[in-house]
Amino acid sequence: MAMTGKRVPRRNRRTEALERPDYGWIWKPLLALAVIYLLATLALSTWWSLEPSRFDVEGATAERRGQVAAEPASRGAVTTATLITTVATLLEKPGGYVRNDLAPPGLWLDNMPNWELGVLNQARDLADSLPLMESEAVPALDLVGESLRDDSRDWLMPSTEDRLESALGALDGYLLTLSETGDAEFVAGAGLDAWLDRVAGRLDDLGRRLSSSVASREQLGDLNLNQLPPRTPRLRVDDIFYEARGSGWALVHFFEAVRRDQQDALVDGDVQAQWELLIAELERTQRRLWSPMVLNGSGFGIIANHSQVMANHMMRARDLAREVSERLEAPAPSS
Repeated sequence: MAMTGKRVPRRNRRTEALERPDYGWIWKPLLALAVIYLLATLALSTWWSLEPSRFDVEGATAERRGQVAAEPASRGAVTTATLITTVATLLEKPGGYVRNDLAPPGLWLDNMPNWELGVLNQARDLADSLPLMESEAVPALDLVGESLRDDSRDWLMPSTEDRLESALGALDGYLLTLSETGDAEFVAGAGLDAWLDRVAGRLDDLGRRLSSSVASREQLGDLNLNQLPPRTPRLRVDDIFYEARGSGWALVHFFEAVRRDQQDALVDGDVQAQWELLIAELERTQRRLWSPMVLNGSGFGIIANHSQVMANHMMRARDLAREVSERLEAPAPSS
């Protein structure tokens, strides 16, 4: 029997079937949407990973006090306003608070969630120390400490964002009472030594975890470590690095604010020089990272070790914080 037509290869038949109208309208738009979604999330990931810029603590105080900014503020207003602006930055920066995100692009991010943790830990320590700085008990300050103390990854109600908003509301109300006619006011030098002890403890922990990424144990001799920490897994090196950067970012603002509120106490304790050195050391933790990733080199090799450099800054800041705390805690010499 003669063949009436040429046999179509199976591969061509399958291609023609997918190109028919009853198939083509399904997979082509879905593929286009998937590509657009992927590109959009990659762009957002880059944008959301940018670290917020520093802010002026005095400008932040005037902005937060609003209509009462023209009235003289009592001691503690700059510190309180700086804490408010720091916590608000976690919510208002590009992408908002991403540490508890369950969907892309926040779910894919690595550096920013750890930066947020560093900021949040320092905000917690300052919030817990505020009642010690006040002249009398203030219930709003206890609420702030409780709101900031819970798990940083909570996404169920109340989520971490809800608790941060609650802390901001309590702090805003407290800030309005810090005027010359109000009852709230910080006591000169009160609570500074306790807060500095908390800061030194955080910096010591960060320095230990940063230094544990160093390949050679001999390079840790100048960090004044009592015992060598366990080695940090390679994939967690950048996590600890960015947590330290977040801590440094928050502490630079906090120390500048306390310097303005407690200038007389720092003069009486003869710690102005150490305070300036402490701020300068923390500012060095915020220098631009020119590499697209955190490097883990060794010694004087061609590859830098960013964790070791950051660990040195953390440890020097820790020692300065301890020195200032001891001086402020010690009684003033009798004349």
